[in-house]
Amino acid sequence: MTETATATPTPDALASVLADAPFVRLVATDDGDAVAATGLLAGALRERAVPFQARVSRDPLPETGDDEVAVTVGVDAGPHSLPGGGCPASTTAFAVARELGVDPDPVVALAGGVAAGSIPGTDGTGDALEAAERAADVTRRPGVGIPCVDLADGLSASTLLRTPYSGDPEATRATIATLGLPATLDEDAHRRLASLVAVDVAAAEGASDRAASAVERALRPYAIASTTPGAPFETVGGYADVLDVLAREEPGVGVALAIATDPGDGLVSAARDAWRAHGLAAHRALDAATTGRYDGCVVARVDAPASTIPTIARIVRDFRSPEPVAVVLDESSGRIAAAATESMGLGDVCRSVAAELGGEGWGADARGGVDTTADPTDALAALREAL
Repeated sequence: MTETATATPTPDALASVLADAPFVRLVATDDGDAVAATGLLAGALRERAVPFQARVSRDPLPETGDDEVAVTVGVDAGPHSLPGGGCPASTTAFAVARELGVDPDPVVALAGGVAAGSIPGTDGTGDALEAAERAADVTRRPGVGIPCVDLADGLSASTLLRTPYSGDPEATRATIATLGLPATLDEDAHRRLASLVAVDVAAAEGASDRAASAVERALRPYAIASTTPGAPFETVGGYADVLDVLAREEPGVGVALAIATDPGDGLVSAARDAWRAHGLAAHRALDAATTGRYDGCVVARVDAPASTIPTIARIVRDFRSPEPVAVVLDESSGRIAAAATESMGLGDVCRSVAAELGGEGWGADARGGVDTTADPTDALAALREAL
């Protein structure tokens, strides 16, 4: 698929198309923002009694039959799309749902925004933040944005940060113990925890200059009120982390979670388990990685589950790479994932490289990848040359 340059639709225009559609197919990219946006649109369609199907693909193509409407989410493709980019796709989806006469979940929209790399209240997320604060669904506090109460569990598996103890719950627990935190955390305890994490991220061996700013979206989180209907996680940042992981690990669970007005314990438990396993595996693979710096990119060679490769690329980009592009190669499978600090048509670059090698490329403006049976070293060299 080649990305096109169609204009982002206005919320009222897309809402008008969806309201009259006999059937809607939602196809989302495999990231947390797109999954959140898909959940918001699907929930609105369900309330309006418009039949729909939702799925996640790392390289979505609009597919329609007669009298059907297809919407691609997270990428600019087809006649109807919510590409993200200038503002999170979930922000646009929140506005579309309102235009459909539905009261969408602002917490899901905020989680999507954080997954897209935004801070709540910026990049067009102000309406969702205002709605969430008005309903007393969220409150900003000191601390770290993790999805669970257990600090060691949350910090060790979080993909929103990279510390010397990431991927190791016991080492994380021992580090937290040095703070002597009370059983019930007050603002001072949350503040001390955040200071510890911020310093450990920035001062870690191999940390890039970018690490200190990248960790900011995990700090001073918006806590989700326990009274919020169906609130499955402790913070908006933690929710975002879970959605981003589920997009690649268990996309069906991710979409179901984003749609659900009151997710059951089974769904929440499945989401947390998938997030924890994914995050720990990603950090442990990076611990054992061999890295090299080249002109314009940093390359990490890993042995890791295929679903974690894009996550590892993002972590390397945010916390370890002094170059604008991070590339991760799993030599056992030949799979490559790349993440860039800014939009550069990376998905199209990866597709072009894959076409040369007889493989499959995928991605969007700032992330992408190549799957090929060609020699991994040759594939890596071709991608570096194309960058």
